[in-house]
Amino acid sequence: MSDESDQELGITRSKEYETGEWYAELVQKAELADYAPMGGFIVTRPRGYSIWERMQSSLDGWFKDTGVQNAYFPMFIPEGFLEREKDIVEGFDPEVAWVTEGGYDELEERLAVRPTSESIIAPFMSQWTRSHRDLPLRLNQWCSVVRWEATETKPFFRTKEFLWQEGHTAHADSEDAWDETMTRLDQYRRLYEDVLAIPPLTGRKPPHDKFPGAHTTTTVEALMPDGKSVQGATSHYLGTSFADAFDITYVDEGENEQIAHTTSWGLSWRAMGALFMTHSDDQGLVLPPTVAPEQVVIVPIWQDENKNDILEYAVEIETELADAGVRVHLDDRENRNPGFKYNEWELKGVPVRIEIGPNEREENEITLVHRPDGETETEQRAGAVETVESHLETVFAKLYASAETTLQGEIREATSRDEILGTIGQHGGYVKCGWCGNEGCEDPIKEAIAAEIVMVPLDRDEDPIQEECAICGEAAEETAYFAKTY
Repeated sequence: MSDESDQELGITRSKEYETGEWYAELVQKAELADYAPMGGFIVTRPRGYSIWERMQSSLDGWFKDTGVQNAYFPMFIPEGFLEREKDIVEGFDPEVAWVTEGGYDELEERLAVRPTSESIIAPFMSQWTRSHRDLPLRLNQWCSVVRWEATETKPFFRTKEFLWQEGHTAHADSEDAWDETMTRLDQYRRLYEDVLAIPPLTGRKPPHDKFPGAHTTTTVEALMPDGKSVQGATSHYLGTSFADAFDITYVDEGENEQIAHTTSWGLSWRAMGALFMTHSDDQGLVLPPTVAPEQVVIVPIWQDENKNDILEYAVEIETELADAGVRVHLDDRENRNPGFKYNEWELKGVPVRIEIGPNEREENEITLVHRPDGETETEQRAGAVETVESHLETVFAKLYASAETTLQGEIREATSRDEILGTIGQHGGYVKCGWCGNEGCEDPIKEAIAAEIVMVPLDRDEDPIQEECAICGEAAEETAYFAKTY
């Protein structure tokens, strides 16, 4: 196949004007995912899965540093267990995939493919909690869940099966459980900021949008370049509702039986969708060095008379970088020209490219090109490791700064229903306004432009509240952030 025909494999849609089509093309051509033969499911390709693994590794380490232990619970949940949760939690009615036969036999009780795992984990937490000495109990599992309500597939953003982690904890009192809730929220914020190069907002979900049965749901919200918000992760203080229903109790120091306070918290591969959508461009994938499968690609440029000398020089640099822990790839393919290689690795999102030609070899130099903006610098060969690490840090900083600029410019205030509708309709982004706390005041905005209250501030005092609700004119109790969502 010729270089010319292969170039057709590049991105052909515009991120700005054809965002949905651009994104679908991106995830396939950057080798992140393919569509599965069953509607609503995707196949995660090795490049995509390696990004998930790096995110997983960061979070898993932070969880374990703060006392969390990983466990694994069955993917099938007896119908009676799930019904128990439905009895506890008003509004809990997920669209579930059911197993009714095993082998050649019909099952006595249907088994649900887990939509979430409270109903299978909580009974075991009850068994494992007897004394105050058993608390806090902190469990987490990495798994997939299935929710059949997904109709329009958007890889990583919305699929019927998706990967996530779900943490479940039990505590002696509300203060400890609330601290747990905030610890996990802060770790999610840290993942977005320090790993994904995305500055998020943190807040609470309004009461009508919190996790069913929860006392408080906290959220990390990430703004996409098209002005829509992504619920990036949630952490829930559940109070005693689940503990009471599933008998998660303990005997305190005074030999009195007490009800535990519980939390749950989770992040899914939706964070990957936010990552790809935020940084990538019309040339393809853009990744921060923290999660990129290859942080650096070396492209040697030779003629027949200097090929061996240049390749030897390139191999020396590759070895030095690899020995220092840099994820580096030497592209020494003979059947592809340098321009094709540049385009291919830009499509795949490699943060830094090192070009080595006759001039670099002769002058003992390396030429470095940044993926986000094409900035090019020629540096001395000596100290290549430190030089490359510095450039990787610069690339990360560029991505973060760009996302931060987008966020800061997309938070606007409104004092009336028409202002909310007009601002979101014209600009997208977040609109802050006073809100009376009545769910009904969200409806006119939802119905008109499919925007909703994505969060209210964690601390009411940190965000001055307008005197009046922007929709109904009654006294405002909260500051609401409206946005369209993924």
